[in-house]
Amino acid sequence: MSGPHQLTPDRSSVEQVAVTPASAGWEYLSFSVVGLATGESYALARPGEEAAVVPLSGSVTATVDGVDHRLGRTSVFEQMPDVLYVPPGPRVELVAHEASELAIGSAPADGRYPVRLFTPAEMRSEVRGGGAARRQVNHILAPPLPAERLILYEVYVPRGSWSGWPPHCHDGYDGSPYLEETYYFRTDPADGFAMHRNWRVDEPFDESFTAADGDVVLVTKGYHSSNAAPGSHLFFLNYLAGELVDGERVTPPCFHQSYTWIEADWDAGAWELPVVEP
Repeated sequence: MSGPHQLTPDRSSVEQVAVTPASAGWEYLSFSVVGLATGESYALARPGEEAAVVPLSGSVTATVDGVDHRLGRTSVFEQMPDVLYVPPGPRVELVAHEASELAIGSAPADGRYPVRLFTPAEMRSEVRGGGAARRQVNHILAPPLPAERLILYEVYVPRGSWSGWPPHCHDGYDGSPYLEETYYFRTDPADGFAMHRNWRVDEPFDESFTAADGDVVLVTKGYHSSNAAPGSHLFFLNYLAGELVDGERVTPPCFHQSYTWIEADWDAGAWELPVVEP
């Protein structure tokens, strides 16, 4: 489905998905997914904005100021990405060497950092949570990797498990920083799906989404969490941008205090089946 806060890709188009501040109703973050056939090109120019290009599949050359950068990976489920960071100003010419998909996000910036290709060896990876909320989080463009506003993560969730638990928010509520966020979902196998919820506790705002492979969900406000259906593993790519700049990007979100108890023991109170018997 497609709506104001969920988009389904149009894989017949070069720009399969596009989110802008105007379409999302927010201030900072733009996000798109671009699909290129072999030999096809795409020009990226976003004046006044820094951009980050993440390969999802395939192989491309990105030319910036006459310098070529090679980006690619076989699949989001098989390799970590190189990430191309581009400050405001330069035009980027992307040329595909094979059928390729790319994620591109941008946000307003002053131009404090140069063009840079970040490699997997520079990226921090961690396993978070436990029990039914154990997942892998790769910090593909997050402090100490430099950018002005952009923050990028890739997350791997085993089938039947949750991510973003305890739920967290970063919309200014409860002293949290203000950050806009997109979730780009992929499932393995591709016919799987995820569930995602955004909600507030101080106002009547509660929205839930069933996200298929390739869908994008927007977090405009509220606490949020996602989970993978039992039949498919889940990957999602997060782009975030907002009021945090440079080193402030390390500022954590706020967590829903009703659910943080589980962090003391992820298996506390777990059931052994059967619970009741005849």
